Amino acid sequence: MTISDSSFNFRRTVIAMAVFAFMASAFAQATDEKAKEAAKPEPGEVKTTQSSVTLGLGGVGGGAGNRSIYNQYNALGLNNNNPSAGILGFDYSVRDPEAMTLFKFRGANLLDDSRELGLSLTEPGEWRLKASYGELVHTNPYTINTGVVGAGSTAPQVVYLPGGVGSGYNTQLQTKRSNVGLGFSKWIDNALQIEVDFKTEKQDGSRPFGIGMNCPSPVAPGCQGTTGIAAGWATLMLPQAVNSNTSQIDARVNYSMDKLRLSVAYYGSFFQNNNPTLNPSVPGSLNNPLGTLLPLSAGLQPLLNLPVAQEPDNRFNQLSLTGTYDLAEKTRASFKLSYANTTQNQNFAASGLSGAPAGVTSLGGNVNTTLAWLGITSRPIPKLTLQADIRYADRDDKTPVAPYVMAGSSVYTNQQLPEQKVSGKLQAIYQFSREYRGTIGADYVGIDRGIYTSTARAGGVSALRQNTDETGLYAELHKVMSETFTGSIRLSGSQRDGSNWLKPNPGAGVTEVSDPSAAFSSSAIFSPTLADRRQEKIKLYGNWQPDEKLALQFTAEGGTNKYTMPTAYALQNTRLSLYSVDGTYAISDNWNLTAYASWGQQTQNQARPAGSVMAFETTNTSAGLGVTGKPTSKLEVGGTLSYVNEKSVYAQSLETYAGADSAALLAATGGLPSITFRQTALKLFGKYDLDKNSVIGANLVYARVLSNDWAWGWNGTPYTYGDNTTMSLNQNQSMTYVGVTYTYKF
Repeated sequence: MTISDSSFNFRRTVIAMAVFAFMASAFAQATDEKAKEAAKPEPGEVKTTQSSVTLGLGGVGGGAGNRSIYNQYNALGLNNNNPSAGILGFDYSVRDPEAMTLFKFRGANLLDDSRELGLSLTEPGEWRLKASYGELVHTNPYTINTGVVGAGSTAPQVVYLPGGVGSGYNTQLQTKRSNVGLGFSKWIDNALQIEVDFKTEKQDGSRPFGIGMNCPSPVAPGCQGTTGIAAGWATLMLPQAVNSNTSQIDARVNYSMDKLRLSVAYYGSFFQNNNPTLNPSVPGSLNNPLGTLLPLSAGLQPLLNLPVAQEPDNRFNQLSLTGTYDLAEKTRASFKLSYANTTQNQNFAASGLSGAPAGVTSLGGNVNTTLAWLGITSRPIPKLTLQADIRYADRDDKTPVAPYVMAGSSVYTNQQLPEQKVSGKLQAIYQFSREYRGTIGADYVGIDRGIYTSTARAGGVSALRQNTDETGLYAELHKVMSETFTGSIRLSGSQRDGSNWLKPNPGAGVTEVSDPSAAFSSSAIFSPTLADRRQEKIKLYGNWQPDEKLALQFTAEGGTNKYTMPTAYALQNTRLSLYSVDGTYAISDNWNLTAYASWGQQTQNQARPAGSVMAFETTNTSAGLGVTGKPTSKLEVGGTLSYVNEKSVYAQSLETYAGADSAALLAATGGLPSITFRQTALKLFGKYDLDKNSVIGANLVYARVLSNDWAWGWNGTPYTYGDNTTMSLNQNQSMTYVGVTYTYKF
């Protein structure tokens, strides 16, 4: 099948950049001769050229399995297959007083996976041309051991590993982003300017993905469950084949006069996925939940072999008008109006997807968004500043409704998702004295999610809500304690409630409930984002600067959220605490120190039926120390030492009617294990001027990482997919990188 390419693609090569450089030079020679005559260079000004080339080599030690976490994004051009890489970069600039232009061309990391090229030609105050090219490679840290043929393609073939876990081949998934950007701006006169920026990005490679099914299911009545002789479920790791392009255009006209400043803009985003479906081929036998190879139950294999839709093509177009107007000498109004349209019209059949409703060829997704915002800032008296703004956003979902969903013998449609959101803020700032400044304010957010689509089925939740309203108040006091210390305290609180709850009908649609206690069971599922909520926060800040050498900033912050829902099975409250300090110290004119430390904790407490509790707590501790200095006029050195430790803990208790086996299991294991991510990194650098044209440099990086996320394995035992595929990660990793460079300036 051939897919037409209507996006803004073109070849991204260094040759294209060179052609652009030539065109930019020609443009510079042909533009605005009158302006050059009117502003001839000062006598004695000459054309100046500055350029440099950097060459080097970098390498990493520690083994491939010891650097997969660090290698996700390292900007060093290193991955698990390339422990070393060359270093190449350059800078070239020409300032021409006669032509009144400045030309810049630079390249960085040209021999590795994160290469960058940038070019610009400018006549200050008149026009500017620019172009850029960049690449970025992301390597997934997990190693996949599998027998899948064509992993990372659109047609993977699942092959069961008869030798068991670890008997397949190893592979790592990788995606590469390549982007090209072009830009032009022109000052028509002092009041009028036009700007146009274009960027297109190509993404290729593969990333983790998979399919699964557990039978029986209301949406697949022909699929039979697991028995002693057949497997009625399956999970399969099938990497997603990535081949997509995203293009963006941003064009604007800026106008300015004495009191009025306007910007009329167009923004467009166009996404094209060249792999619209994943088409697996699954064998007739896979492991059951206990790891025993069994034939698949009736109806399961055809479901697993169905094409799987990937991200569809879509387009976004927006027109906007923003500006400010000085109503008076000390009063200014700011505003924004915008209208946007989002469409998704990818053809089902052309994408390889069959079974669409009669007469329906695509989703026909069509969403219109209108936004209006107005803000006013005024200073009626020298000590008082008043601010007010209001924002209105309307999302009008015009996507056609069609019967896509079948559960048993019932058929349901897709759901439209309109939304109207109104928000506003009032704020007053008053300078009581030289030492005291106070701020008080109020804000409001109201959301109307529209009438629920009557032919759609609300599955997976016990209740919905059409409207929520949240009102908040805050106050802040800032005080100059002394000539060296200032501090502030901020208190805020908000209350959210909403309309009556909506209970899903047994079939389609929802029904408004006036008495939740009678309508819902104690184990009903409610979304915290729709629930009544009381939020309270406090924040303390201090800035101490005893002299010109030392500066310290302190922050302490805490907050709570309390939720109220007509159920015992819900999030009850959350708590957040954060403390941090950072500072700088100038040891001398040539030596400087920086340091920071922070500690934060977030807790979520969830009540479950029959008195059980589920608590989730994440604690983050981080610290860092940095130093830079110049021991001599030719030598510059520096380094940083950083530490981060994040631990997630899951506290559990059982229902009152839990069996003895469950109690014994919880007592033996402690429940879900904690997840820890810990990293210590040391980075050192040095630069030495051999002479006025030559510089040598060196970089050393040492990183030690612990990551025991149990998503794909725990304590040496991997999660096993139905075909014996596994994903693994070395939990304790350490690596050392050394790079040496030579820069020549001419």
